Amino acid sequence: MVRANGAVSLRELARVVQTSEVTVRRDVRALEAEGLLDRRHGGAVLPGGFTRESGFPQKSHLATAEKTAIADVAAGLVEEGEAIVVGAGTTTQELARRLARVPGLTVVTNSLLVAQALAHANRVEVVMTGGTLRGSNYALVGSGAEQSLQGLRVSRAFLSGSGLTAERGLSTSNMLSASVDRALVQAAAEVVVLADHTKLGTDTMFQTVPTDVITRLVTDEPPPHDDRAGTELQALADQGVQITVAGGTGASGAGSGSGEGMAGRRPRRESPLPVQRRGGPTAQLRSAGSSAAALHEQQAGERARVADMRRR
Repeated sequence: MVRANGAVSLRELARVVQTSEVTVRRDVRALEAEGLLDRRHGGAVLPGGFTRESGFPQKSHLATAEKTAIADVAAGLVEEGEAIVVGAGTTTQELARRLARVPGLTVVTNSLLVAQALAHANRVEVVMTGGTLRGSNYALVGSGAEQSLQGLRVSRAFLSGSGLTAERGLSTSNMLSASVDRALVQAAAEVVVLADHTKLGTDTMFQTVPTDVITRLVTDEPPPHDDRAGTELQALADQGVQITVAGGTGASGAGSGSGEGMAGRRPRRESPLPVQRRGGPTAQLRSAGSSAAALHEQQAGERARVADMRRR
């Protein structure tokens, strides 16, 4: 299945062979030891390390429910009349389908799939970059795409990628795609990364968005056994990235701005992040609060002594 499709999810493997994901995960681990495939969070791909990138047909079948939930939450961040940029990817394509309902929106994109999703939205203006078509992900890349973004300024950029780590931020396996994504980021006041849990902790060849430039991450709830994804989320939060987790049923996160999704999912929570570094603003506020309390006590003592002197 991996040779035929380039990538496959554990869920799909378990369904095909009619066994549990735990069993499939153990077998995939053994196949990786033999060098037959590379494991990824939630699935497996052909060997290739940092340089290999799955095509659109393979990516579109991975973590589909998670991408739907993420897109539901991300669409709730977009306001009427806003101007945004949306990068290429299967998750951003899901987002674009929901943006068709936002009136007065202007969307700048280098993705044919994003533009197609918005083609019949009569209240949304779509602006496409120039560039050379990259067939594997239906995106426009190259100097033409980058030059068309010069001088542009929008409120937000919504981007996806091949991997996300706290150390390097968002990354991709293709140099041309990475260069255009960096140009998209430079045009935006805020950067929102859409990445399902399978990309957390995965590092690929070309950095597109450093961690300190990412404003917010919209992701899904990692499986309980996925310690690496959970650790990566906390590390991203410690570096100041706001984390919004989508998924679950019947619960909603404060401030998410999203309602029921296509899959009946709702935003599960938005963490009270970013978590401040030790000695950062939070610590300073606490220190300031302590100092203010001490000063208040000192002033009260002075007033008491003055009153006592007057009585005498």
